Amino acid sequence: MDAWIAGSGIAPAWWWLIAAALLAGAEIVAPGFFLIWLGGAAAITGVATLLLGLPDAAQFLLFAVAAMALVLTGRRFFRYADVASADPLLNDRAARLIGQVVIVVESIDDTGGRVRVGDGMWSARGVHAAVGERVRVIGADGNVLRVEAV
Repeated sequence: MDAWIAGSGIAPAWWWLIAAALLAGAEIVAPGFFLIWLGGAAAITGVATLLLGLPDAAQFLLFAVAAMALVLTGRRFFRYADVASADPLLNDRAARLIGQVVIVVESIDDTGGRVRVGDGMWSARGVHAAVGERVRVIGADGNVLRVEAV
């Protein structure tokens, strides 16, 4: 069974290379960036099996080692990769509100209050303000907006 997968007529090296192509193709469809590393490990295993005629146990061991090495290397590289964004505040709603003028809907005192932002309401802290007053968002602490008088 080392030289040929029983009954298929296809050498194991080609199964590894087919798996590599399928994993690379699945990376295009699936979200994330993980399957490409497994596809790379399968390609390494396929080429090594084709050139060296590795037995089954060595093939699976090589695949496991190559997969771990590629995943860890990719993770390390992309963790520190500086990816510029056209909108760096895209996933930071509170930061996007800085500078906006909002209306107080629950008076703001030492314990806080609430402001209307668009069609929603946010907790707010900062300058004392009565209901109906306008205040400017100057920052955020978690999901609590810091405000100042306009």
